[in-house]
Amino acid sequence: QRQLVESGGGLAQSGGSLRLSCAASGRTSSNDAMGWFREAPGKEREFVAAISWSDSSTAYADSVKGRFTISRDNAKNTVYLQMNSLKPEDTAVYYCAADPVSAQTMAIMLPHLLDYWGQGTQVTVSS
Repeated sequence: QRQLVESGGGLAQSGGSLRLSCAASGRTSSNDAMGWFREAPGKEREFVAAISWSDSSTAYADSVKGRFTISRDNAKNTVYLQMNSLKPEDTAVYYCAADPVSAQTMAIMLPHLLDYWGQGTQVTVSS
């Protein structure tokens, strides 16, 4: 069974930076993309960023483009989300997800259709 474990969340000030990690283990499809979604209190889970395994193509939500960068380390089977220029509206629980699609397809998928999720890591950005 595929397992995803996030880490790296915490407290940051506005304008600060954090880096999230998502380590994958267990069975996986050969064409899995991995990505990040976030869920703020009282809001629906929303797409943040994704990266394809096949060609390393990436996709970003407009709200984070230019501030966040997604990357991967194939040897460690780990995906990272570097978050710079953090804003209070970035405060949310961040979840890692995997699916056998391209990054561009993951960007438009409804979150509840994804089968594999990590446990989430809290990111809090103060004013």
